[in-house]
Amino acid sequence: MKDCPNQKQNLANCNCSYEPCARKGVCCECISYHRRNNELPACFFSDDIEKTYDRSIKNFIRNNK
Repeated sequence: MKDCPNQKQNLANCNCSYEPCARKGVCCECISYHRRNNELPACFFSDDIEKTYDRSIKNFIRNNK
């Protein structure tokens, strides 16, 4: 993974609760990873929904009607 000059600033807005995540604060890596898995990153979800780890697009739509 590449160093991100904005990682510290990005971390201030990152609500990912998955502790071993190596992509925290490296938004381009996070988005690419979740896109490959047909998911959305944690920052698209409220904190309580994010903690379920269901990052599916279906879950996003269900919770944002």
